[in-house]
Amino acid sequence: MVPLFRSLIQGNLDMDTPLSSRPPDTEASRAGHSLDRALRLEPTPGQPDRSTGRTSPEYWNMVGPFGGVTAATVLKAVLDHPERLGLPVALTVNFVAAIAEGAYAVEVRPVRTNRSTQHWVIEISQVDEAGVSHVVLTGTALTAVRRDTWSEAELGMPKVLPPTEVSRAASPAIEWFNRYELRPLVGNVPAQWDGSQHDSLSQLWVRDDPPRALDFPALAAMADIFFPRVWLRRAVHTPVGTVSLTVYFHADEAMLARAGTDCLLAQARGQGYFKGFHDQTAQLWSTGGDLLVTTHQAVYYKA
Repeated sequence: MVPLFRSLIQGNLDMDTPLSSRPPDTEASRAGHSLDRALRLEPTPGQPDRSTGRTSPEYWNMVGPFGGVTAATVLKAVLDHPERLGLPVALTVNFVAAIAEGAYAVEVRPVRTNRSTQHWVIEISQVDEAGVSHVVLTGTALTAVRRDTWSEAELGMPKVLPPTEVSRAASPAIEWFNRYELRPLVGNVPAQWDGSQHDSLSQLWVRDDPPRALDFPALAAMADIFFPRVWLRRAVHTPVGTVSLTVYFHADEAMLARAGTDCLLAQARGQGYFKGFHDQTAQLWSTGGDLLVTTHQAVYYKA
């Protein structure tokens, strides 16, 4: 998320078109999907590690792009790299400066390739008005060849109402929220900013709007779908901003195909708040109960 992320899915709920009547996701519809437009990158001729893109007005936040779509963009750059080995296991992005509206350059470089694993370093840079290039994001990624071996999700999916029985949140005046279908269960944005103490747990159903078949970049974006935990914990509307985001993927392509265009159950909680920074831990499950993602953030807040 970006500093001064505000006016979120606050209490104003309405029922929308039933889930079963939504149009199906097809190759034709996906080619024109807002997420695919936002993730579009142009390869740099002769430089396989580099590509260029532009910020998307469809995923704009208060003072910059939605952090989740930025994470998704660099992951897509890794997945599109001609030397990429295997599937995503982990992605970390560090938001070292605000990303300005306009063009940017992405560099994803494989620094070590082993028999089954591959390690990447990531940068996004932008050129300022004086023509000077500045790094605005750093990161790392781990991809790997998944082996058929023992697997289990120790953290089970919470028992909650199905998405068909949960009202959809009305979209606030923040553009990127219009790109998602959000159905809050517990832990919505405080109805009153009165400084009262609350548990930081949030649970909600989420998917792309319009629906889109799930893939790894979409998962990376949804890992950042939550509003800051400190808002819920304190009910104080303080400036905040994600500094570092890590996503761990516990899924392969078959699990993503099973999830399809259905909603995912998203859950987040804060664990510690100390001198201007707090953490957030979160999970995403498919409607079938598959644990797809666990994720962690370090978030700056101003007291």
